[in-house]
Amino acid sequence: MSPAARTYDTAGGPPRPEALTRIMLRPLASSLPLGFFAFGTGSVLLSAAQLHWVPLDQTRQLMLLVLVFVVPLQLLAGTFAFLARDGGAATALSVLGCTWAGTSLVTLSGPPGQRSPAMAVFLLSVAPLMLVLCVAALRGKPLFGVLLLIGAGRFVLTGVYEAGGGAVLLTAAGWTGVALASFALYGGLALLLEDGAQRTVLPLGRRGRARTSLQGDLGHQLDQAEREAGVRRQL
Repeated sequence: MSPAARTYDTAGGPPRPEALTRIMLRPLASSLPLGFFAFGTGSVLLSAAQLHWVPLDQTRQLMLLVLVFVVPLQLLAGTFAFLARDGGAATALSVLGCTWAGTSLVTLSGPPGQRSPAMAVFLLSVAPLMLVLCVAALRGKPLFGVLLLIGAGRFVLTGVYEAGGGAVLLTAAGWTGVALASFALYGGLALLLEDGAQRTVLPLGRRGRARTSLQGDLGHQLDQAEREAGVRRQL
């Protein structure tokens, strides 16, 4: 682990506290590919239930798979995103993980195929949150932002169906999930290749600090480091 610090001009006098301060950074692998792949897998499993690719009585098995495979990986990705100081991605991944958990448990608690007004309220409450996260992500990670936008659309379609909407909404939500899975597969692959090559291989549309964090020098990495959570006194 290498210490990193800013250089401060002490004007020939005693060194200021800032000049003696070292910020220790712990190397971490990017958790975004894991989050993308887990999200894509969950989308396929939920679409399989919504589009009746499996018998109705096997819906619970699908939800169990979501609960034991997708939820832990999504929450793990969110946890490591927090440790990597990416608050936006960490928040989105954690919210998605808990959304998968809630959806799975509610589905498991009732008869297969039964509509749930409680699920409708939950999904329609999460959708605006996803839109807010999308707006924040679009500034630096447009690909991630678009994923969240499509996910919010799917939540709305499913929520309205659960509230009593027509069956066509469930079909639309299922096919939206298929599109989400394809999008997540591309995003996960692009992020894996980028992480291995330390440069952009497949287009990701990084902008601003998200771009300089990969293409910039050490100075870009340390810019305003003293104002980041974990370094500043208060969150």
